[in-house]
Amino acid sequence: MKILVVDDDIELRNLIAFALRQAGYLVIEAGDGPRAIAEFAGEKPDLVVLDVNLPQMNGFEVLKRIREQSKTPVMMLTVRASEEDQVQGLDLGADDYLAKPFSPRTLLARIRAMLRRSGLEREARVESGDLVLDPERQSVVVKGGEPVRLTGLEFRLLQFLLANAGHALPTERLTSHVWGDRGTGDRQLLKQLVRRLRQKIENDPADPRYLTTVSGVGYLFKASAPN
Repeated sequence: MKILVVDDDIELRNLIAFALRQAGYLVIEAGDGPRAIAEFAGEKPDLVVLDVNLPQMNGFEVLKRIREQSKTPVMMLTVRASEEDQVQGLDLGADDYLAKPFSPRTLLARIRAMLRRSGLEREARVESGDLVLDPERQSVVVKGGEPVRLTGLEFRLLQFLLANAGHALPTERLTSHVWGDRGTGDRQLLKQLVRRLRQKIENDPADPRYLTTVSGVGYLFKASAPN
């Protein structure tokens, strides 16, 4: 499940993104209106968390652009809990409205409710080549074998790699997704996490066929392992 978070408040955006990643969602971030529209078009998220007060183009205009092309669920965020803002957002097609400040637990509960209403609550299994990732059980199956349980960090890393199969992902982007922009992840921790994940999905972890290292960049997941 992919969620686009749009807010020009970097600290709040990081907090929201971290909470969503901890809950198992893929997160894309944008800090202004034009970037939000570009990310929406390129990433095609399943849900959008959209702040009203944005630089260059406000959230209402972004919502209007989104509704011109999609019915994707949108939750509006605002520091103003005025009835006028809520009416305008709902009239433009917003699915829910949440006033700041709010707790991450409240946000997650509202997002899950929106996904239930949209029929998207339960995340489908992800298949890529010989691997099947099961979000509900937080496990992976390789070549039809027995399910292998993943830790939360391993699951978020593999989920992100599978979502971008065939593309080399920079180390910084991987650490940001797995740990969030909170200073808890670094290259060495990512290297250890990759090593543990390889032990669970590779026939020979010393000679990986799925999760490969791209020198000077980061890591790449091969959608189909060679014979």
